[in-house]
Amino acid sequence: MGVSPEAESVAGVSTEMSVAVPDPCLLVIFGASGDLTRRKLVPALFALQREKLLPEGFSVLGVSRTPYTDDVFRARLAEEARAELGAAFDPAAWESFAPRLFYHPGDVLDREGYPALRGRLRALCAERGIPGNLLFYLALAPKHYGAAVLGIGESGLSGPSEKLPGFRRVVIEKPFGNDLESAKALSAGVSSVFREAQVFRIDHYLGKETVQNLLVFRFGNGIFEPLWNRNYIDHVQITAAEDIGVGSRGDYYDGAGAVRDMLQNHLLQLLAVVGMEPPISLSADDVRDEKLKLLRSIEPIPSERAGEACVRGQYTAGTIRGHAVEPYRKEKNVAPGSLTETYVAARFTIDNWRWGGVPFYLRSGKRLAGRTSEIAIFFRPAPYRLFEHSACGQPGSNLLALNIQPDEGIFLQFDAKFPGPSIRVQPVRFRFSYEQSFGAKSQPAYGRLLLDAMLGDATLFPREDIVEVSWSLLDPFLARWKENPGRDLYFYPAGSWGPAEADALLAREKRAWRTP
Repeated sequence: MGVSPEAESVAGVSTEMSVAVPDPCLLVIFGASGDLTRRKLVPALFALQREKLLPEGFSVLGVSRTPYTDDVFRARLAEEARAELGAAFDPAAWESFAPRLFYHPGDVLDREGYPALRGRLRALCAERGIPGNLLFYLALAPKHYGAAVLGIGESGLSGPSEKLPGFRRVVIEKPFGNDLESAKALSAGVSSVFREAQVFRIDHYLGKETVQNLLVFRFGNGIFEPLWNRNYIDHVQITAAEDIGVGSRGDYYDGAGAVRDMLQNHLLQLLAVVGMEPPISLSADDVRDEKLKLLRSIEPIPSERAGEACVRGQYTAGTIRGHAVEPYRKEKNVAPGSLTETYVAARFTIDNWRWGGVPFYLRSGKRLAGRTSEIAIFFRPAPYRLFEHSACGQPGSNLLALNIQPDEGIFLQFDAKFPGPSIRVQPVRFRFSYEQSFGAKSQPAYGRLLLDAMLGDATLFPREDIVEVSWSLLDPFLARWKENPGRDLYFYPAGSWGPAEADALLAREKRAWRTP
């Protein structure tokens, strides 16, 4: 049995609900001809089918302006899945998956097209044995979210009807707004059509195995939880680094930048998971209530101090793995004199009992020296420098790193004596790997989140109030840069770890960025 819209949802740990197969539903993807559908959503659904987690009758209806037929849509998705999965692509498995895929040409901005869409939905539900359950996914440019939601509402598709009974849910991609004001306006538009319980704001980082495992690691192990506070932790670094550029997303990215694309959602969400207090249960609201409390505890940074707490960067020409890379301003659909940041580094502090005085350093960028996402916990050094005059000198801080990508796992570094007659202290490393420990790589984050949305489990989806608090923390920065778009923007060569000015965020406190 699936989970009803009214049922309380439970976090994705080892529970019966986490492996439940949802009730049959129709996933309606607006913007289905775009990269997100081809590269992420459909491969993730294909993986769910291979794990036997999709219900009989589950189907996908892609909606976009491109005039595809069902067969052309399936062929294009097969081609992309083959390229994405490489040797792991199973043609026989795809043949059994492809009949779930359908296409409907339509424009979300054209109100006159919604009656035809409604008719197609009814026909597909009847044909595929789906009891009217509809999950809408907005894989659109953010500027079209409001129009799509209103179109769904005005056409009578946002609630059950005689011919289309069942649940209604909508999945909205980030960024949810461009600032606090626009986020509130978008929320008002969405809430005029859907209840909050029907809205799933997706942040795919929260679907990654290591991020989910952090809850178990923190609250399921008596070893680390007593150390998870200002008494033992010196500082925290959260990194999301990419070696790729903006690719085909130049038109979107040039209007968003790293702050809106990464800092407001992914990085602040990771900070919330690292810093939150133990929830009283694993229900969606209890987990999200603790995240909200944590984000509300972050000390606001006034605009006049924004330059001290945040550095932006933009990549210039450089070399990555021996290949020359063009500057950001020469990327497709990017303005020649663009002042959009492709890198951001920020320092936050949390004004509460657990974290008072512990800085959290967040950074993200494109065209950096490597691809890695991790949460690095630096512990305070031993209080007495007993080994300062040993052969290798006083050891440094102990380190706990939670690797989110590309190789998900947990890494612990501490110091030990090197064998021999003299005292030689050297760091040693222990690593937990999902692949080595459990015999398999973790599944795509989008698959996990799509399954949760089908089940009605909102634990891993940011709530409206969480989104608005995140924007409120960044509004002083955004106001500063709106007044002067080039302020706090520094340039770095592609293939480096970002602008030198970002190092000063840590250097003035005698710390340094960790090189993954």
